[in-house]
Amino acid sequence: MASPGHSDLGEVVPEGKDPETTQAEQENTDGTEEAQENGQPIVADFLTEERSRLHETMSLLGLETYCNRKLSLQDARQISFDSMKNWAPQVPTDLPWSFLRKLLALNSEVRNTTLLSDLPQDDRTGEKETQVDEQEIYWGTSEDIYSLTELVTTPDVPLNPLDLLCALLLCSDSFLQQELLVKMSLCQFALPVVLPDSETQNHTFLLWALRGVMRTWWWQSPGGPRTWREESLVLTRVPIISFARMDISSHSKSHLLNAVMSPSHHQPHDYFCHREMPSAANAREIADGLVEMSWYSPGSSSKENLDVFPEPVAFANLRGEIGSHWQQFKLLTETSAAVFILTDNIGQKEYELLCSLSGSTTRYYLILSPYRGKRNANLRFLNKLVSVLQIDYSHVLVKVSSTDSKRLVKRLQAIVVNVIKSASRKVSLEDMAETARTLGLKVDEDCEECQKARERVEKITQDIQDVELYKREKLRLQGDPWRSIAQVEKELCRLQRAGDSSPEKYKSELRQRLLALRMHQNRYELGGGMQEFIKGIANPSLVEKQYFLGWMKLKLEEMARQGRRQPPEALAPLGPKHSRPAELSEQLWPTSLGVEHFLREMGQFYEAECYLVEAGKMAESQKRFTHFVGLASELVLSGFPLELMDRGTCCVPLRWVTGILRELHARLEGRPRLLVLSVLGAEGTGKSTLLNTMFGLQFATSRSYKPHGTFMQLISVTEDFRQDLGCDFILVIDSGGLTGGAVAARGERYELEVSLATLAMGLSNITVVSMAETKDTPLAALHAFLKLEKLGHVPNCQLVSQDLSDGPVPRPNPRDRKQLLEQLNDLSKAVAEMEKQDEERALSDTVLCDPEKHIWHIPRLWHGMPPMAPVSLGYCEAVFELKRCLLENIRNGVCHQHRDIVHLVELVGRL
Repeated sequence: MASPGHSDLGEVVPEGKDPETTQAEQENTDGTEEAQENGQPIVADFLTEERSRLHETMSLLGLETYCNRKLSLQDARQISFDSMKNWAPQVPTDLPWSFLRKLLALNSEVRNTTLLSDLPQDDRTGEKETQVDEQEIYWGTSEDIYSLTELVTTPDVPLNPLDLLCALLLCSDSFLQQELLVKMSLCQFALPVVLPDSETQNHTFLLWALRGVMRTWWWQSPGGPRTWREESLVLTRVPIISFARMDISSHSKSHLLNAVMSPSHHQPHDYFCHREMPSAANAREIADGLVEMSWYSPGSSSKENLDVFPEPVAFANLRGEIGSHWQQFKLLTETSAAVFILTDNIGQKEYELLCSLSGSTTRYYLILSPYRGKRNANLRFLNKLVSVLQIDYSHVLVKVSSTDSKRLVKRLQAIVVNVIKSASRKVSLEDMAETARTLGLKVDEDCEECQKARERVEKITQDIQDVELYKREKLRLQGDPWRSIAQVEKELCRLQRAGDSSPEKYKSELRQRLLALRMHQNRYELGGGMQEFIKGIANPSLVEKQYFLGWMKLKLEEMARQGRRQPPEALAPLGPKHSRPAELSEQLWPTSLGVEHFLREMGQFYEAECYLVEAGKMAESQKRFTHFVGLASELVLSGFPLELMDRGTCCVPLRWVTGILRELHARLEGRPRLLVLSVLGAEGTGKSTLLNTMFGLQFATSRSYKPHGTFMQLISVTEDFRQDLGCDFILVIDSGGLTGGAVAARGERYELEVSLATLAMGLSNITVVSMAETKDTPLAALHAFLKLEKLGHVPNCQLVSQDLSDGPVPRPNPRDRKQLLEQLNDLSKAVAEMEKQDEERALSDTVLCDPEKHIWHIPRLWHGMPPMAPVSLGYCEAVFELKRCLLENIRNGVCHQHRDIVHLVELVGRL
């Protein structure tokens, strides 16, 4: 057995020689220890002695109101004056709102809590809209839009970013918490798993908040090829490697963890906040006891060994000292495959603490950095611990030299690889929550509303064994019946197949056929699953209704992942890629079932009934489904995306959609002025991700389940900004992916896509067209432009060229932009020829008359190679600048005049 002085364990401090650890490192252990031991408050000038730390922090941040009335996702999404500003927080009360805006926009600098100094108004450069060269604005820059100028900062109000995070989570409802953690995951930040309450000590395990997070990785099946997998984070069983501090440690756990999770040839990514980050060295006031976790996912599809670890593994980090947070530490010891304990010295107190861990199957490792004169005491207690913890000296690592860091990291990585290969304990977050309950921790999902909603959803999903069979037998009004109705309705408008029949006779035949189809639909009764769904969304409790919709989405998406066929590696990209033919896409991705299918069924029940009343086949008093539009309008008002058009038919259920809009008009007392913004583009060009980043929305982006319809979502404008912006709400339309390039310009599918594009653009004040290359340009969108121009309505158009490459590419220059416009002009002329138009007008003559202001470049989404790559700062900066420009156009009246809901109803009927 080796001794602690063995070379494998690092260098042991010779007698009489100081270790190469600075006094500052010893005083500021793990970023905060010394300040915490002294009980040093964050800002004594602002606080009173008799109030608790938690209340002091909430008061400092201006969040006292939200301790009881929780912040909602709707609050965070609202459009305000600040939505247009490149600003840095001036005072502590700015910090929560700055954090929310930046995180929802996926800005990786969100954890910087530095404030601007109290400078004269003229010098507050961060508070003004910064003037930048127009060329760089429209084609994206690598500079931080939140600090384009040099900011003078003040140390007067130091706030640790983890305190800010904990305060916001404590003041947020469950649904905002879930969205914040999804965004943190995309930024590759460690996620809070146990949220401490420093006042009541009633700590919460955030199971529901973590349910929205997905992880992807390359998975090696036994004896088979490596395949791409996507799974819910809470359901994935992996080994957990935990790090905790005992007493004082000169090491920063977080800095060490970041290095362990990063390849040796890369700069470590800041998964965990550490003391070398801006503001993170400030003493923590309410975040001690926080348990954070970060998941490593292998991303190499080749046989080359490019991954740090061969399989997925989770790393947990307990903030604060284990003796003060024993409940959280016990959770880690009972669920982890290995626990690393960092300390500088082992005395009698520490020895007794470690002895309480005896009998555990968990592997324990000690990382020491001894002070001068404590070496002998450490050795004496280590010798005792060998038998108690069933460890040997290979489980003791000593690092005393600043030059020893790389060797220590490599040693730790080797240990973790060994633990992964031999780990008998792999746990999911659901498993971890069960252990948390036994230890007395509160689990957020255990609230009554959440459990009732889950039970109702399980009543629905327990009958779904085969998705296609369920659709045919339980959702009988859509599918083939709805497609047949859509075809008849379109033919009523076009009369292309009348043959020798007179138009009036042919129309009469079509109406009879339509009446028969609607009567057939009306014969059906609501099935058990549909009845439960309607009860779920009709629930008077808004919280329980939100949980119900959340559980429906989660359960149905999990079914889609389980039933998904694995596509060839060439068609399983690590990030958004160029579009592929729709037929091939649909073949690879089997039909799924989503919440929109249940709402679509409600729409068909409503439509059939309305048609029969119009045809005189049913009395108004016999209608049973009138209240359906009220239920749907409540979902729209709560911010839920609602299907406007089903891509399978490319037909709008006119009575259903207009009924919902009229109900909205009534509920909002006829007041609202709407601004409609739509996004079109080929499949896989990042449309939904763009909207989600721009406005903090939740349009589906998952590879396993991606609805192909056109969806609308309502965003509120704050009261104090409505007059200035000129509207009360922004209605965002996310179109289903169109087929790009020449493959689209033929057949019935093309006609359907033209209808989809015409609807989305015809309703819009602003249309954003997303593309990766000129070949991705959806010809249906160009066709729609020509149709709308004839009607005298062409929306303000912004063309977004997104970089979907796997590596860095040169930033486009004005010449590239001009060349792109010329290529688009050629395409538009080709479309005009297809339509046999006499006049061939170029896009530069109409919608893109000023390419400097209408053509944008968005850098690639990922900074590095997924799945471990965070969202790039350049991407979120460029998206923010696009958003600022769109809002500025709205504010300045560049777009067409706003619409009210009545006008929108008329447009839906006309288009």
